[in-house]
Amino acid sequence: MATRRKLRFGILGCAQIATGSVIPAIAESESAVVQAVASRGLDKSGRVAREFGIKSAYGSYEELLQDPEVDAVYIPLPNHLHRQWAIRAAEAGKHVLCEKPIALNAAEAEEIVQACRKAGVHLAEAFMYRHHPRYEEIRNVLQSGEIGELRAIRGSFTYNDASDTSNIRFRSEWGGGSLYDIGCYPLTAARMLFDAEPEAVTVHSLFSPDHGNVDMMSSGLVEFPGGLSLLFECGMWAYNRQLLEIIGTKGLIEIPMPFNARTEDAGFIVHGENGRREAAAPGANPYTRQADQFAAAVFGEAPPLYEPEDAIQNMKLLGACLASATGRRRVEL
Repeated sequence: MATRRKLRFGILGCAQIATGSVIPAIAESESAVVQAVASRGLDKSGRVAREFGIKSAYGSYEELLQDPEVDAVYIPLPNHLHRQWAIRAAEAGKHVLCEKPIALNAAEAEEIVQACRKAGVHLAEAFMYRHHPRYEEIRNVLQSGEIGELRAIRGSFTYNDASDTSNIRFRSEWGGGSLYDIGCYPLTAARMLFDAEPEAVTVHSLFSPDHGNVDMMSSGLVEFPGGLSLLFECGMWAYNRQLLEIIGTKGLIEIPMPFNARTEDAGFIVHGENGRREAAAPGANPYTRQADQFAAAVFGEAPPLYEPEDAIQNMKLLGACLASATGRRRVEL
């Protein structure tokens, strides 16, 4: 039996999301492998390479992009570096899996998309939760009519990391703040589940002078066509909480841990006309599924889960949310 071809990833940076989640997940993948890792110093990338059995380590991102054995790159760098290195990777002929949010604004996202199209490489924004099979089951429930017609979604994602004042998430010029870090999860979930683009937003935020004046907590209303709405809250200075509720005319779907579920916590709860039931869903590592689906798109075995333009739409929404919060006004898209 022939050995399955594997997409060879290079990792641009040794951020915790890479070492703690993405690199181990790719190691479990059927269709991808980590070929190389780079940092701004060989000491750090060398340690990571030894720890995970990665073939090549580089002391600069430029060197990794020159490696002919690297097919694709994963970019876990701070948000303000995404545009630069995604474009440079595309120009080097590498497919690009970039951490969310893909850029600092919609214009940068557009530049990245165009650079990847010009180079003929695949581009995806790394919202791993969208790859979890539980959302296929949730869509089935929605299509069945069990909770009636959709009316609204409520989403919460908060944690408290305010004491770590050196955190890069507290630097506004680097794309810091709770909207960019975790608000993008309920925002993308609403776009995904409504299968529509928003019309307007109203967001109220707590901006902290002790944390680079980024939004440490944001609450908002996102208006969708047909009277549909998302009510959301996100924060880096609040009690740890994750929840997504999909509200219909006859019931609702309650999704615990909507953005970090793995294997044991994949189920969700349906409240319908016949009462409450616990719905099962297949467990999976969403980071591994993300790598496999990215490779399938690159190899032409399956269409991408989302076209690259989805990332532009996401940045338009994030930009509108931030404009609303800073201007204390409703912003139309």
